[in-house]
Amino acid sequence: MSENNFAAIDLGTNSCRLMIANQNEECLYRQSVPTRLGEGMYIGMCFTPEAIDRGLNALKQYADIMQKYQVSDYRAIATAACRMAKNGADFVHKVEGQTGIKLEVIDSVEEARLNLKGALLNAPTSAKYAVVYDLGGGSTEITLATNDINPKILHTVSIPWGGRNAAEAFELENYCLKRASFLREEIKKYADDFIIKAHLPEYKKQCCLLATSSTPLRLTALSENWTIYDRFKADGKIVSRALLDETIARVYNMSPTERLSSPCIGENRAPIFVAACVIFKTIYDVLEFDELTASLKSAQDGIIKELIENAKTD
Repeated sequence: MSENNFAAIDLGTNSCRLMIANQNEECLYRQSVPTRLGEGMYIGMCFTPEAIDRGLNALKQYADIMQKYQVSDYRAIATAACRMAKNGADFVHKVEGQTGIKLEVIDSVEEARLNLKGALLNAPTSAKYAVVYDLGGGSTEITLATNDINPKILHTVSIPWGGRNAAEAFELENYCLKRASFLREEIKKYADDFIIKAHLPEYKKQCCLLATSSTPLRLTALSENWTIYDRFKADGKIVSRALLDETIARVYNMSPTERLSSPCIGENRAPIFVAACVIFKTIYDVLEFDELTASLKSAQDGIIKELIENAKTD
């Protein structure tokens, strides 16, 4: 095993992700564990004991895997949930004490930058600019940037709603037109403001749209009626807005049992998938692109890329 293996950990509101790659940027290991860290957090803004245990267990597992792959350098980030939780700092301290992993709670700008660096690996070279939006469990970032080796962020916004906290706050485990409308209006305010402040119409003709996170990957799989969900197969797929509309309408009409039994949604995502779809559709409706690219490549890939770059300059 090469000594120069690198790892990236991305602890979000709903999942904890690990990626390990060698110095040639070849992925050796990639996993996502449904920690549901933000579950039950909305009212008191604190992690529950059960959520803390799930997070710790996932990170203990990742520490063992990193040791197995002889990781020489890593970066572990925590995003919206740890930014917002009153006991977030205590959780981070507990993680280091019990796993040895040093979690870095990053702000929304750094989160957008890392997602951008990863997502651009799926951007067509013909596009001079890219809009990347990452729908997480506790926040959603939209970013306009140049599409080149050293991308420049032209404007970014962080929306304080993601699939997990929106499902709880707006009571949207199942679709309800009235409650979905409330969420839609909340998201639309941020998306409209993004278009104005980013001066998006000036860039749009030379711009592509990339969507990271689980939601676009799962919608891509649903749109093609896959019997087995394969996020690697969905990575980089281009999906039309019309097909996404049809697919999301199907999700809204599903019963709870149908969402649970769907191979492309499943037990972990079923309680938050309707809210995630409302957010997702609202944003692409406002942005008015005809199609988007679903991207598995995101913050983890951006971290790995930077770790390798830094190792080469040392």
